[in-house]
Amino acid sequence: MLTARFRMKGIAIFATATLALAMTATPTLASGGFYVPAPDKGAVKQIKDLVKQGDSSDLNDAALLTAMVSEGHAVWFTGGTPGNVLGQVRQTMMLAKVQNTVPVLVAYNIPGRDCSQYSAGGALDAASYAAWIDGFAKGIGTGEAIVILEPDGLGLLPSGCSPPSTVFTNADRYAELNAAVDRLELQPQVSVYLDGTHSNWLGVGDISQRLVNAGVERAQGFFLNVSNYELTSNLARYGSWISKCLWFGSSTSGSWGKGHYDYCASQYYSGAAPNDGQPGNSVSPSDPSTWHWTDLWYANNVENQTWVPYPGDAGLTHFVIDTSRNGLGPWTPPAGKYSSGDPQTWCNPPGRGVGDRPTANTGVPLIDAYLWVKVPGESDGSCTRSTGGTIDPEWGIVDPAAGQWFPHMALQLAQLADPPLH
Repeated sequence: MLTARFRMKGIAIFATATLALAMTATPTLASGGFYVPAPDKGAVKQIKDLVKQGDSSDLNDAALLTAMVSEGHAVWFTGGTPGNVLGQVRQTMMLAKVQNTVPVLVAYNIPGRDCSQYSAGGALDAASYAAWIDGFAKGIGTGEAIVILEPDGLGLLPSGCSPPSTVFTNADRYAELNAAVDRLELQPQVSVYLDGTHSNWLGVGDISQRLVNAGVERAQGFFLNVSNYELTSNLARYGSWISKCLWFGSSTSGSWGKGHYDYCASQYYSGAAPNDGQPGNSVSPSDPSTWHWTDLWYANNVENQTWVPYPGDAGLTHFVIDTSRNGLGPWTPPAGKYSSGDPQTWCNPPGRGVGDRPTANTGVPLIDAYLWVKVPGESDGSCTRSTGGTIDPEWGIVDPAAGQWFPHMALQLAQLADPPLH
């Protein structure tokens, strides 16, 4: 694998929060860590307004928000011409160099993006996308960068849209991602990660096959939980299973499952479980206490098998986790409130908090980094939770459009951070 290319192991983030940011909108530098972009204008206004109000609780909230926006987080690139993205990425690389930090860059422009939902868009066709990726790569140049390549790009394949796309195909998507991996990996200090969804979405075998189809063996690895809320502990187990499944089904594993990623145990099923319907004897994605059956399958079929030496973590595919909003895990809607429709648990859920701070010192060999890929405080879209109209019943307002600052949610994310913001 390409783990030697990832040069950020053991780097700590030294960003500190001060009310000076509230006054000046200048982010505190993260010396030697991840790039800290300038805060959203909406964040600056919210912090200034809190400071002006002046009581102790408002000042405390201002400090929490300041601490949140002072952490290193990703910069998203979502469109424009190849020339536009070249200039934008190059500028980001220059700013990161001034900070002595490594930028996390999100390429989010795949044709048919987001199944025409809240973040719809993307390049018109494969040729346009290839030209855009070429501009993106040229903007990086010889600098060091992490590239999060197309969130939801593998989770939302064209065939899985509702209704299925009649313009784009899964084969198109895989070809586009393979070409993007190859082009980006030409840059000497780029680490590229592909979409691995999250632990409450695709089964391990399914996403492993999709990752292989997209060229993960030529990338640095895969990412989990971008713009979502699953707990880091669950994601770590899920990611380790994907890494082991990728080896189990590979042509070099020598296993009985060569080429059969669908044989892999997952958060939904394990061949090691009795599956007799009794509590604890079957595997459930919502009950990690049952996942010991999945762990057992990988112990028997990867770690302790006898046909070839187990490669260990050094021989498996690595991954990164988006911890920007998962401090308290996913949202459970009030019982019965949305029984007749989709509660959109992924879309601006209330009562959430930011999670582990961005770091490459994860203490877990397979996890290259915890990153803040989704920018905390930015809206997921104008959610209505299938209730009709325009109001989000959880917030009592019309949510801001996807990518815009959402003050109500931003304040909760800062107040409910786990571990707490300081």
